Amino acid sequence: MNKQTLYIILLLCLFSTEIIHSQEKKKIEIEYAGRLTIDEENYPGAKVLTRDESQQVHIMQGSINMWSDKAIYYSGENFIEAYGNVKLIQADTIHMTSKYVEYSGITQLAFASGDVVFKDPNSTITSDTLYYDRVKQQAFYKNGGTVVIDTSGTITSKIGRNYMQQKKYQFVDDVVLVNKDATINSNYFDFYSDTGHAYIFGPSTIVTAKSNTYTEKGFYDTKNKNGYAVKNSKIHYNDRIIEGDSLYFDDTIKFASATNNIKITDTINHSIAKGHYAEVFKAQDSLFITKRALVATKQENDSIYMHADKIMVTGKPENRIVRAYYNAKIYKSDLSGKADSIHSNQKTGLTQLINLSRLSSTDVFSTKRRPILWNVENQMTGDTIHLISNPKTEKLDSLLVFNNAFIISKDTISKTGFNQIFGIKLTGLFNDENQLRKVDIVKNAESVFYTRNDKQELIGIDKAKSGSISIVFADGDIEEYTRYNQVDGNLYPESKYPEKEKRLKGFDWREDERPLSVEDLFKDDEPLVLPTIKGLDDYIPQDTFFDEELLERIKLAGQNHQRILTEALLREIITKEDPKNYFQVIINAKVKKNDNFQLFYTNDISKNFSETQSLIKIVIGQEEFQNIEFQIPNKEYPTNLRIDVGSNKDQNQLKIDSILLRYGGYEIFIPEHLIQKYFKYNDYIDLNNYTYNLHTINKNYDPFFTCTEDLITLLKKLKK
Repeated sequence: MNKQTLYIILLLCLFSTEIIHSQEKKKIEIEYAGRLTIDEENYPGAKVLTRDESQQVHIMQGSINMWSDKAIYYSGENFIEAYGNVKLIQADTIHMTSKYVEYSGITQLAFASGDVVFKDPNSTITSDTLYYDRVKQQAFYKNGGTVVIDTSGTITSKIGRNYMQQKKYQFVDDVVLVNKDATINSNYFDFYSDTGHAYIFGPSTIVTAKSNTYTEKGFYDTKNKNGYAVKNSKIHYNDRIIEGDSLYFDDTIKFASATNNIKITDTINHSIAKGHYAEVFKAQDSLFITKRALVATKQENDSIYMHADKIMVTGKPENRIVRAYYNAKIYKSDLSGKADSIHSNQKTGLTQLINLSRLSSTDVFSTKRRPILWNVENQMTGDTIHLISNPKTEKLDSLLVFNNAFIISKDTISKTGFNQIFGIKLTGLFNDENQLRKVDIVKNAESVFYTRNDKQELIGIDKAKSGSISIVFADGDIEEYTRYNQVDGNLYPESKYPEKEKRLKGFDWREDERPLSVEDLFKDDEPLVLPTIKGLDDYIPQDTFFDEELLERIKLAGQNHQRILTEALLREIITKEDPKNYFQVIINAKVKKNDNFQLFYTNDISKNFSETQSLIKIVIGQEEFQNIEFQIPNKEYPTNLRIDVGSNKDQNQLKIDSILLRYGGYEIFIPEHLIQKYFKYNDYIDLNNYTYNLHTINKNYDPFFTCTEDLITLLKKLKK
């Protein structure tokens, strides 16, 4: 041990001793008692105080006042036990009621049990058992409790701790907060009553009227009704599920946003949006997403993908509209396209590809970039392109190209020639395989075709002008075409066809821009650097309530006060039930799988248990703690017990929160941390941090607990 550590320990001991000595001067004083008796046999060294008809026993120490029906006062240890309708008040700031209280004037630590209600200026705690440390101004329960915190809500948990000076609460295990605006479930929950801020850790949910959020690390402002989540998080917003590295939501304006690695699932329209920043406005039923934004919508057995700098989805599910703008692209296994802006109405089935004039080049010699579509081997451009699909079947129906319609397909034989059609307007029809089957180009139609015979031998290059052209395709190739109101036209041998005439005016072959996969939609994007999310600090487990300083105080306070940590509680039954005239064993345990528990008992200290003196309880497996109750019949009183904890070899684990042994109007309460003192387990059970691991030995399985000598002694006291 180094000198610094030794110095710190000495300081701690000196500090603790100084506290003890200063507190020893403050003796507990008896203000009133109806009757005082001495009972050395049962209460050696103590005065027994009882109330009379006029008032209760009243004791005090400093700012503490306590009233009860009965009190056992150990003046030598400055220690008191109070029974029956106990009320403790500290300087009009702390009000506590219960059925039983142990209090040391030296440690200034109180232990209360039986319908405990603890009130401070910020909250009200109710629990079966509770510890109150006046020195640290902390209240603590570890066997289940409920806390009501002003307007912030009601919180239940297995373990709870109130740091009164910091207005802070820490809750552990099965934590549930309920108020008029939200319900929060969590494993670890820190709450600040002055701000209404809640910090949640472990698998947790926040359910409001507007949203349902899952996270394993998050924050919620109970006053302003907003929060954020930063680990394995999801927000359910009506028909949308929002996921991302960081999620924010504000129920007052029905808004949510997400940052980094976002995924938003539309469960009604079967679409998924991805990106790295998104905003969802629930009231407007709208979604805005950017930073490598992508929306994928399932159609039949395929999906259509839309990518742009920014994508906005608006409207109710039955009338949803998708707008993608700035460098927008679409991809489907049989269709792809590109435009400055893409507008899709899922109700009408109309998708529009539009280019913005402000993005066009001002160079008169440059080629104007127009919206473009690729279908099989065909490239189509125009000032505006409309795709029309059947909203019910989701099949492509038709195609419209307005102004400067241009279709190009590469000649499949020569690989250097291009079939071309140009006109003012284009109308196309798709077949059942979503391939262009027929195209009509009207007004000022021009064409260049590579004409071949049945053997695919080139006959010549056909160039013509006409009023309109009707073309029939088969697998992307021109099967037949018909010109109407032809102005001129010639069929030239390839050798005599002028090279400069092989391409119509406005020819712009853009195959290198064609997306051939979903990944290709992003190939023109600038590199993206995601912001670093600071988020929340990791969960810091609370310091133990019974730390070294408190244990030192208890040690110096005497044997009586150590009892609350080291002995089971023999007390009057604290439930509201009428006393039973038979013996009860109540095990509060978490048993996850269906099983059978069996209780054996004898009427002597013999360990020869038999089936004739046993009870079987069927246990239905569940994730929550449940009471497993046995009632020994015919007013028999056991002097020894054995608890068989199941016959299901797949059970694996068992957690026991407490064991109650009841008889008449009294009970023995054995909390989790004292079970090993009063029950010993056999070789089929291993203990790991209050979790009992159950296993087989040579394929045999028989896990059980039996009484220790300490419990056998307590059973004798309970009978008396």
